[in-house]
Amino acid sequence: MTNATRTNVICGIVAYPVTPFSADGGIDDGAFRRVTENLLRSQPAAIAFLGSAGESAYLTDEEWRHGARLGVETVAGRVPVIVGIAELTTAAAVTKARYAREIGADMLMVIPMSYWKLTEAEIFDHYAVIAAATDLPIMAYNNPGTSGVDMSPEFLVRLVRELDTVRFIKESSGDLNRMHAIHKLSDGAIPFYNGANHMALEAIAAGASGWCTAAPNLLDDRPSRLFDLVQAGDIVRARALFYDILPVLRFIVVGGLPTTVKAGLALRGLPAGAPRPPLKPLAEADRQKLAEFLAALRVEPAAV
Repeated sequence: MTNATRTNVICGIVAYPVTPFSADGGIDDGAFRRVTENLLRSQPAAIAFLGSAGESAYLTDEEWRHGARLGVETVAGRVPVIVGIAELTTAAAVTKARYAREIGADMLMVIPMSYWKLTEAEIFDHYAVIAAATDLPIMAYNNPGTSGVDMSPEFLVRLVRELDTVRFIKESSGDLNRMHAIHKLSDGAIPFYNGANHMALEAIAAGASGWCTAAPNLLDDRPSRLFDLVQAGDIVRARALFYDILPVLRFIVVGGLPTTVKAGLALRGLPAGAPRPPLKPLAEADRQKLAEFLAALRVEPAAV
C-alpha cells in the first residue's frame, strides 16, 4: 500500500480473524491462511490481525511477529491490513509498531493496557511515543472491559487532534452516547468505529465509519450487508437482518471470542484448533447452541 492509501478512511467491516493453533500448541500456518481467506470472502473493508479474537495477549513476541507477517503476506494487498498492539510498556509497543511498518501493514490499532492505573498524561505520552516511531496511521482503541483503561470521548478526540498519525477511534465500551459525543466534539470530522456487536445497527446509523467484528468468521458477508443497508437508508431490511444475526453476535462475545469463534469455525468445517490455556474449548452444550444458531441462519460450510 502507498502512503496515500494509508491515509484513506476505511468504510465498512473490519474483520478480525482468530489465531489458529496446531495440536502441538504452535501457530498453524495452513489454518491461519484458510481462516484469512474465509474472511476475505466476506467483503471486508479491512482485516485486523492480532486483536482480542486473535489471542494476542497469549502469544509470545516471536509468535506475534510471525502472525503479523503471515497476515500481511496472506492478504497480499487485497484489502488494508490493520495490526493490533496491546502492550503494558511503551517500549514494547514501539517495537511492534516498527515491525508492523517493516512488514507492510497499513494501519495500527493501539489499545493501552494497565496494571497500575494510568493517568491521561501517561496514556497520551504512550500514544505520542508510538506515533513518533512510525508513520503508520493509528486507530485509538477504547475497550475498558479488556484493557483496564477507559478513555473518555474528550480524551480520544484530543489524541486525534494533537497527534498527527492518530486518525481514527474504535469505541468498544458499549455506550452509544460516547459515539454521539465523538461525533459532536469533532464536528463529524473524526472517523469512529463500533467495536460492540450488540450495538452495530445503532452505531452504523449514528455515523460509524465501520464495524470492527469477528462475526464474519461465522456469518460471512451478513455484517457487510448490514452495513451497506444502513448506509443506503434501508432501515427496514437492515433491522430484519440485524435481529436475525443478533443471537450469534451476542453469543460469541458473551462466551469469549477465541473460544466461540474457533468452535464456530470447526462447525463450518474450518478447524482452527483450541484456544490457548487458560482459555478452554467451548462446552458441548454451548457448542450445540451455537450450531443451532448457525443452522437457523443457514450458514454454509466455509468454502476453503
